[in-house]
Amino acid sequence: MKFLIVGLGNIGDEYAHTRHNTGFDIVSRLAQDAGVSFTSERYGDVARMRVKGRDLVILKPNTYMNLSGKAVRYWADKENVTPVNIVVVVDDLALPVGTIRLKGKGSPGGHNGLKNISELLGTDGYPRLRFGIGNEFHRGGQIDFVLGKWTDEEKPVVDERMEMAAECIRTFVCIGLQLTMTQFNNK
Repeated sequence: MKFLIVGLGNIGDEYAHTRHNTGFDIVSRLAQDAGVSFTSERYGDVARMRVKGRDLVILKPNTYMNLSGKAVRYWADKENVTPVNIVVVVDDLALPVGTIRLKGKGSPGGHNGLKNISELLGTDGYPRLRFGIGNEFHRGGQIDFVLGKWTDEEKPVVDERMEMAAECIRTFVCIGLQLTMTQFNNK
């Protein structure tokens, strides 16, 4: 069984480890925990690993967040992965810092990266793991907040919760969506 695990983020050093690049950071943690490295390939950086007999292709698209669908569609086709075995990891303003929510499908919820993926896959029926980045910003400050770094107070919580998000992905590929949602969505 094969899975495509996609972390959404923006390329470039100026975006590294910002709230909006949480998807990149979580899939990097997943690869690091497995001792595998990313290589630069078509439409992104790719790492491969196995979890209990399941093959995982981990992707950090280099197409910019709002055009992520091009990379996801390419790698899903190349690796012959169906949408139900694609997990997209994304930041979420609507969730408190560190909250993780796994869902099997849904609307983009205003996230342009998810919108583009749904358009190019022709379905919204792919799992997504949302990681809460909070919404502690003043009116008109959303862009600066999203593209900002974690505060010193947030970092320990975020680090612990990113490890839990990586564990959620490993669990999903082993026991499936429903049991993983039950196990992780209320933590």
